[in-house]
Amino acid sequence: MEHLAQHSEGVYALTTRSITISVEPEFLDEHSDLHEHRFVWAYHVRIENQGLQTVQLKSRYWHITDEMGRVQEVSGAGVIGEQPTLKPGDSFEYSSGTPLGTASGIMQGHYVMMAENGETFEVAIPVFSLDSPYQSRLLH
Repeated sequence: MEHLAQHSEGVYALTTRSITISVEPEFLDEHSDLHEHRFVWAYHVRIENQGLQTVQLKSRYWHITDEMGRVQEVSGAGVIGEQPTLKPGDSFEYSSGTPLGTASGIMQGHYVMMAENGETFEVAIPVFSLDSPYQSRLLH
């Protein structure tokens, strides 16, 4: 069962099977170049195990869509080179980033987790927007 919540402005959170994923995107103006059509965001992720079993993050999948509808898909083992193990009550935080060729977009995805009994399952990452001060003010 999934629960969607937006904790505070700019922080998106979603809970799947007692694993809460919180994401806070941040536009990086100093790494972006409007004239080169390069817009860069950091995103800060917190993974919290609120369940009763120890789990390990095995892989990630991201689906990134820019404001023109172009899609990038990113997948691979772990996050930032790690496959963290989370005991009940533990959390893991990391930051990463993504560039786009447009001034806004959206990201979503999932992590594949493995429970201590060997079962694997997906944990949804909440959909979050990548907003910059340069984005189009038109409604889609």
